[in-house]
Amino acid sequence: MRIYMGFDDTDDKDATMGTGRLVREFVYGLDNDCHVVGVVRHQLPRLDSIPYTSNNSSACAIIQISPDSNLDYLREQATEHLNKCCAPGSDPGLCIARENEVNSEIIDFSKQVTGRRQTQKDAMHAARSIELYGLGGTNDGIIGATAAVGLTVYGWCGRFIEYGRLRELGTDLHVQDLLEAGIDVISTDRDPLVPLPGDELRNSSWIRPSLWGGRPVLQVKRIDYGIWEPAHGKRKKGRNTQAGSKNRATVVPSTSPM
Repeated sequence: MRIYMGFDDTDDKDATMGTGRLVREFVYGLDNDCHVVGVVRHQLPRLDSIPYTSNNSSACAIIQISPDSNLDYLREQATEHLNKCCAPGSDPGLCIARENEVNSEIIDFSKQVTGRRQTQKDAMHAARSIELYGLGGTNDGIIGATAAVGLTVYGWCGRFIEYGRLRELGTDLHVQDLLEAGIDVISTDRDPLVPLPGDELRNSSWIRPSLWGGRPVLQVKRIDYGIWEPAHGKRKKGRNTQAGSKNRATVVPSTSPM
């Protein structure tokens, strides 16, 4: 049984660990009964009407557990981890859902979050059939946490920051290395060719596959015949110019619908 766990708003302007890193550290600590499929980072809009710290991203952990397992362990571990690791000025939210519980209403809400401001009330209404927890501050994180789950199930948004052997791959790679790691390789060129298993992949020190069609897909562009490079690279260091000034909007106090 696949479980989706969304996290958001876990840092503040002085935090040394963003939400993505926090979720990665969470999955590293799970016991062997939990198979971590991956962690997907989702970009949310940087709008003046939305309070955020730096890049306004949320993250979703995808975890496989046995069908007869309950969610108590994951819920308790996640809550403990957030209480321990969240920055003092953060507004963390946690959303947990079984794969068959994420309906079209949750997905539609999550798509809306990527384009315009949504409220806690909107999130609680969309997530009323799954688990949603506000764990501090204004509890604004429940909005992005819900969106992280819905967008991951939607399957056409976000990028993997953890997946199988992703972080063990070297820099001297061929397309076959990605395929063996369970990552598809797709050209984004205007007139795309098919990257072949024996083709070379250059400039590959930072690989973060996109979530396309529910699968990890590395977008590449052609350098020459038989030679490719990732279409997207690592963001240059330095926080967004709006970082550190969360514009607090009026919010609805959050509860934990079950």
